[in-house]
Amino acid sequence: MTLAFPLLVALIGVALLFDFLNGLHDAANSIATVVSTRVLKPQYAVVWAAFFNFIAFLFFGLHVANTVGKGIVDAHVIDAAVIFAALIGAIVWNVLTWLLGIPSSSSHALIGGLLGAGLAKAGVSAVVWSGVIKTVSAIFISPAVGLILALVLVLIVAWTSVRLTPMAVDRRYRKLQLISAALYSLGHGGNDAQKTMGIIAVLLYSQGLLGAEFSVPLWVVLACQTAMGLGTLMGGWRIVHTMGSKITRLTPAQGFCAETGGAITLFLATIGGIPVSTTHTITGAIVGVGASRRLSAVRWNIAGSIVVAWFVTLPCAGLISAATYGLVALLR
Repeated sequence: MTLAFPLLVALIGVALLFDFLNGLHDAANSIATVVSTRVLKPQYAVVWAAFFNFIAFLFFGLHVANTVGKGIVDAHVIDAAVIFAALIGAIVWNVLTWLLGIPSSSSHALIGGLLGAGLAKAGVSAVVWSGVIKTVSAIFISPAVGLILALVLVLIVAWTSVRLTPMAVDRRYRKLQLISAALYSLGHGGNDAQKTMGIIAVLLYSQGLLGAEFSVPLWVVLACQTAMGLGTLMGGWRIVHTMGSKITRLTPAQGFCAETGGAITLFLATIGGIPVSTTHTITGAIVGVGASRRLSAVRWNIAGSIVVAWFVTLPCAGLISAATYGLVALLR
């Protein structure tokens, strides 16, 4: 289906709206620890995170964008109706979980939406299983890697700080946490904004505007990074409370370990072209830091409800997307 120019612009606008809501929804991932440890006030923390979200495109390639654009659903199956349904499924699920204060995954909402619409249009043959398996595996792997790295960092911090007073440790890591928060925001912007880049690029490809080869134009990169940064700037205060204090209480040193562990995980995934969930990653790292003190320091009931949200995001966003595609198909 070839779109008229105003409709194409409108659909790109919906994609950028999703990117904005992604930044809004996932702002807590970038700033929860630095706010909960009182290293930065919330209003300064969101500016800090938004800046590093925006400049992330300078540090990473576009591997994740390519995975989302052509590695989840066959690019030849995707058209404007599929993109529209995928975005609606992701946006509706994001808004619902944001209103409820649940740190679900914007990434997997988008992947679920794309799968739901692709399956509704062309059935199982539309699915690129290698990309889906890689993405679904990351649901389990990324929080585990974040947890393990955070635990290792806690041990390193404890060993290097053995001769320091608690006040000196606190003072050192209040400064270092500014760096770890910046690194995490870079990882967040590098991985998450690329998902919307892939969606817009495959839409342009479906309209014959990219030629024979799939690619991501520079203006798409800049538009997505801007939308993500603005969303982060607006903040996600409902979810900040859950991520920053409900799971476990953090000191600046522990916040540094959680953010650095999460950042390393995101860097590795982004370089590998894996669209992981930043929410999963930072939650795993925070749980790892809390568990390093004692298992009872983690509020497992809160962590458990977050895990449930992880598992229902893909199918719920997919169902909303499939229903939307069916409605669009009826109205054509």
